Amino acid sequence: MTRPLDTSPEIWARMQEGLRRMTPEQRIRRVVSLTVLAHGLALAEIRRQHPEEDERRHRLRLAARYIDAETMRAAFGWTGD
Repeated sequence: MTRPLDTSPEIWARMQEGLRRMTPEQRIRRVVSLTVLAHGLALAEIRRQHPEEDERRHRLRLAARYIDAETMRAAFGWTGD
């Protein structure tokens, strides 16, 4: 992993060491937690951009960020309009 430009080498080394000390379960929990956070932020932005739409369409828009158009059409009849 590449060090972010806004993170000093010393802090980056400490972060890397902390990650190395995590158990696989702790790493998975961290990934799940960050994924839930990212989805929540994306969903909030979708709701802001499309306040007139219902929750189902908001969630379809979120899914479309991660699932290809062909699968979205086949699984949900979603064309992205």
